[in-house]
Amino acid sequence: MDILDQPERDNDAERVVDFESEEAPVLPEQTRDDTERGWGESSYSNDDRLLEDRPPHWG
Repeated sequence: MDILDQPERDNDAERVVDFESEEAPVLPEQTRDDTERGWGESSYSNDDRLLEDRPPHWG
């Protein structure tokens, strides 16, 4: 049977798609490269130590 002899039919058009699915998304909202760790930064904050170690002349 030749492919041109088959009736034209779009199987994807007849497929039911559930948009309210509870499955994990195909693509995540944020990739691992788009985080502080992905850029080589640590999540450790040094601010508290720096505020405590202010020089005496800062008051």
